[in-house]
Amino acid sequence: MTPPQITIIIPVHNEAGFMGPALTRIRRQVGAVTPRYRIILVENGSTDHTHAEALSEAASDLRLDVIQLEAADYGLAIRTGMEAAGNLGWLVVFDIDYHSGDFLKKVAELDGSADAVVASKRAPGSRDRRPRIRRLATRVFNLALRTVVGSGLSDTHGIKALRAQVVEALLPQVRLTEDLFDTELLLRAERAGYRIIEVPITVEELREARSSLLRRVPRTLRGLITLRRTLSAQPRPAPRPPEER
Repeated sequence: MTPPQITIIIPVHNEAGFMGPALTRIRRQVGAVTPRYRIILVENGSTDHTHAEALSEAASDLRLDVIQLEAADYGLAIRTGMEAAGNLGWLVVFDIDYHSGDFLKKVAELDGSADAVVASKRAPGSRDRRPRIRRLATRVFNLALRTVVGSGLSDTHGIKALRAQVVEALLPQVRLTEDLFDTELLLRAERAGYRIIEVPITVEELREARSSLLRRVPRTLRGLITLRRTLSAQPRPAPRPPEER
């Protein structure tokens, strides 16, 4: 079987000193699955030497590309990386401190049977080793995901893979950035009838989280309400014929 083409998109913000060793691990993980890969770092709004370090990494690795954005915006960084990735193979979203070789292996195994693969922290068999408060925040978000927007997905944040053609078809419809860009993208894929498979994941962040839950949770809940209004105002897409799935 031909190894899959994988493009890994990684938003980075103020990651100087941490990024180099993390990239070494990521290269090892993806290289164990396929030789056909590319990594896109999207540096967004860093105030340290992240961009300079990213350029230094790219100078010695032809499969590593660097894009710079002026403002810090996680969702816009993912979107920009996806727009630059082209329409071949799988587009995989990793965080620099949260990535998984086992997930990449599952994507390769599911190559012919899925349009999107989500590493769900709530899937049976998952092991979430984060602090209790962050696990609770995930439960609250997943409950809101089901009750506010009516999704059947158990998770949309974190590691995920989508076929490049699916991203190309849906990206023009996505409106949100920041925390909920990838959530809106997956919800639109769900509404359009694409095959989304959730797989278990071991969540083992490589350092203490730096984002503030006190600011992020209310902002995310407000974003979900906005997303519900946006989706409700648009007609649900007709189911795609089986030959297109």
